[in-house]
Amino acid sequence: MLFNTKTFKTAFSAVVAVVAFSSAPAFANSAASADIAAPLRAAEAAKAGVSADRGDDEFRRLFASWQQLDNGILPSAKPVTAKRTGVSIPSLVPVAMTRLSSGYGMRNHPVLGGRRAHKGIDLSAPTGTPIRATADGTVEMADWFGGYGLYVQLDHGAAMETRYGHMSRIAVAAGQQVRKGDIIGYVGSTGRSTGPHLHYEVRVSGEAVNPLPYMQGKSEQLYASNATDHAGIGGPEE
Repeated sequence: MLFNTKTFKTAFSAVVAVVAFSSAPAFANSAASADIAAPLRAAEAAKAGVSADRGDDEFRRLFASWQQLDNGILPSAKPVTAKRTGVSIPSLVPVAMTRLSSGYGMRNHPVLGGRRAHKGIDLSAPTGTPIRATADGTVEMADWFGGYGLYVQLDHGAAMETRYGHMSRIAVAAGQQVRKGDIIGYVGSTGRSTGPHLHYEVRVSGEAVNPLPYMQGKSEQLYASNATDHAGIGGPEE
């Protein structure tokens, strides 16, 4: 077949145009590209909207459950124990039918010798005599404690505490609430002791004070019955 020059140029131009169109990159801002991407973007946007709604619903449900936890509505929520805010002043003699075998303050130590500070009083009584809380309080410690032997410590609020040492047996546990007059243990001779007695202390802000003024109506009797044979004394407990 014979081609003239005009026919050949026309055919060649058509081929070049087809090749150029097929090999040209699709730009993002072209009309063809926009027509193809628009439905895809719309679908993705719709999907994202559904996911966001689901996420919001789930968050609202979780937030509601967190509020229940904060308000203590759920059965598993544990109540918060209120700290002791009041104060109870010791006023009882912790053991009945007793005598003062060693007073508060400086004394000659019966075991180690020399002058030493006695931070409480010793109340001589038979082994097994009940020991009673001298005021309402919370048991801070109920265990063996160095020279105190078997020992109970009560918190009465406002930085006031009482200490009871050399017990033969403890009748309370740490964390327990006790009332004035409750039995907290029994007289013994455990720890650094020469015989059955109760070592009793009153402390304010951690400092030992003379317990006798805190014993209503009994201070004079106890002083009058102060033993001279030092039966049932101990220390230093710390």
